[in-house]
Amino acid sequence: MVDQLPKLPAGRPRPPPAPAAALSRPPGHATIWSVTKRVGKSVKARLERVGESSSATNLELFFDLVFVFALTQVTALMAENPTWQGLLRGALVLAVVWWCWVGYSWLSNLVKADEGHARTAMLGAMAAMFLIALAIPEAFDDIPGGLPGPLVFAFCYLLVRAVHLLLFWISADGDVGLRRQLARFTPTVVGGTVLLLVAARTSGTAQILLWIAAVVADYGGTLAIGAAGWRLNSAKHFAERHGLIVLIALGESIVAIGVGVNHLPISWPIIVAAMLGLAVSAGLWWAYFDTHVIITERALAEADGVARASMARTAFTFLHLPLVTGIVLLALGFKKVLAYVGGADGHSGADHLHGPPLWALFGGATLYLLSHAAISWRCTRVVKAQRIVVGVLLLAITPLMGQVPAVIALVVLTALLIAMLGYEWVHYRGDRDEIRHAEHTDHAGA
Repeated sequence: MVDQLPKLPAGRPRPPPAPAAALSRPPGHATIWSVTKRVGKSVKARLERVGESSSATNLELFFDLVFVFALTQVTALMAENPTWQGLLRGALVLAVVWWCWVGYSWLSNLVKADEGHARTAMLGAMAAMFLIALAIPEAFDDIPGGLPGPLVFAFCYLLVRAVHLLLFWISADGDVGLRRQLARFTPTVVGGTVLLLVAARTSGTAQILLWIAAVVADYGGTLAIGAAGWRLNSAKHFAERHGLIVLIALGESIVAIGVGVNHLPISWPIIVAAMLGLAVSAGLWWAYFDTHVIITERALAEADGVARASMARTAFTFLHLPLVTGIVLLALGFKKVLAYVGGADGHSGADHLHGPPLWALFGGATLYLLSHAAISWRCTRVVKAQRIVVGVLLLAITPLMGQVPAVIALVVLTALLIAMLGYEWVHYRGDRDEIRHAEHTDHAGA
């Protein structure tokens, strides 16, 4: 027999009978289910989507300050051991740090970084990134007396990647294609972090090989899964974020000039070398920000769907790494030149720059210019022949620059960069004015 419903006072409407599914739930289940649903809705409601016209937020700029410190640490790591092994270690650390930063550049192009739960996650990731930067001097060799440095570095890397992946998954709610792409992306995250954790327990050649394998797992895995599932909501925001990080790296090159001589008395040789280094940094700024960044942003804005995601992944995520690496190598070269002309460690102004620091100075400039050319080709299919020629020329004359005083080598580098920019100024003057002052242009040679 079915139990009778209790009688209600007259005039009161009888509630509708509960659904059969609800009657079958155990006591307390309805409450848990309701709370879970409310939490899910709350998280979704607190994430605000990025629009096409969005710009970088203050929180993202704050996040980038940690990257400034990380770049300084990488330069110091290479300067402490200016050998080929030291340069390789520095490049591997930079590749890992860059991968942390670039992951959040994609995430903050999907949801606003300073709204709701995204803000909390960004600040948590920033803390872990700062710990990564602190641990860079011990990323390979532990300093006795404290926590194991390589393990701290690897664990914080795991934390940064885990927070990124979790927030990305939550932000992709309702987007089946993006969640499918994140599922394919997850093994690259696991592979890279596990290999770094294993590398933290090794040393020597095995450790270097494991680091290389970790970088290959991250970058190669991301390349292998394709770009079809990724989303890029704002070309303006994405180009701006990468432009700001290039500006930060250039700032690090200027810091390296000052740090190289901050313990030495000011002198005319130091003033001359510092001004030359500043001129090189200004030339690199000009090469990127005069027209290059405008052209690439417009090309990215004109693309859509998979084409836009593919261009963003190749031209910005991948090809901006060698560009930033070139700046960091230049910073190392600046630091050594200033130390030489300032008389540090028994050097004199007549000493020649040689070995890895010499190749860092000229090779860094070459890497920067060739990266420009590659980015331009990917975005606009325009060949920047003048930058390729100057880049190759710088590499070709590097052995000769080891035969002259360090300051003369810096003079030659400065002169070649200024000559290249002067050629572009004259040859592409009309196109340049149109690119900089018109809303749109089809001319992309400058």
